Amino acid sequence: MKLFKSVTAIAMSLTMVMGLAACGGGSATPDEPAEQGGEATGDGDVKTYKIATDTTFAPFEFATENGDFVGIDIDILNAIAEDQGFEVDLQVLGFNAALQAVDAGQADGMIAGMSITEDRKQRYDFSEPYYDSAVVMAVSADNEDIKSYADLEGKNVAVKVGTEGYTFAESIKDEYNFNMVVFDDSNSMYQDVTVGNSVACFEDYPVVAYGIQQGLALRVHDQQEAGNSYGFAVAKGKNAELLEKFNTGLENIRESGKYQEIVDSYTK
Repeated sequence: MKLFKSVTAIAMSLTMVMGLAACGGGSATPDEPAEQGGEATGDGDVKTYKIATDTTFAPFEFATENGDFVGIDIDILNAIAEDQGFEVDLQVLGFNAALQAVDAGQADGMIAGMSITEDRKQRYDFSEPYYDSAVVMAVSADNEDIKSYADLEGKNVAVKVGTEGYTFAESIKDEYNFNMVVFDDSNSMYQDVTVGNSVACFEDYPVVAYGIQQGLALRVHDQQEAGNSYGFAVAKGKNAELLEKFNTGLENIRESGKYQEIVDSYTK
């Protein structure tokens, strides 16, 4: 859960999981402001919305071997767009850059495993929640020493900037007396644990669990911490029409079973 929060054969496998160098959909830069409310394409007045997203947050957004950008977030967005009759111009920017693009009016909205928090509600309008997650601690697959938070004392713990894992780690670091090592991407965070520079990391459960299924050499601690719900976001007071379309489309794909089909395809 993000808070200001997933090409050799093995490397590509990991990229698909945790975003080890996700590059699908092309590298976009927020260089031109998007017209609020999207831009009509001229094809029957179908609107195209610029939607910003992260690059490395599998299974919510990541690149396939063919360079296609997919994931729970992307597939839900595309299903809603189809249901509501609009087009998506996906801006693959990274989480912090996506926030900045929305703030600057260079993107109409963003979907990037973004947790709905009271602080963020001051700056963004959110959709109805589309996913609930949890934070877990993960250690190297061969690490038998870290069995609880108490075992983190005096050691390094890796976290990704802007994530709920970061916030949770920060909330307990003084109690358990560990050092936080902060990274900008999941790949670097995971590598720091697997090579032994950090003894653990805190991450969203579906993200790290999906990575482990795909070969990431980590294992998850049993304890899970309650996290926030994910939401689609637009700038405060902007793009109400887009937000309404997202909510209506989300309700429709839940009712049709399409939503559960998408989630199950990445988590089962």
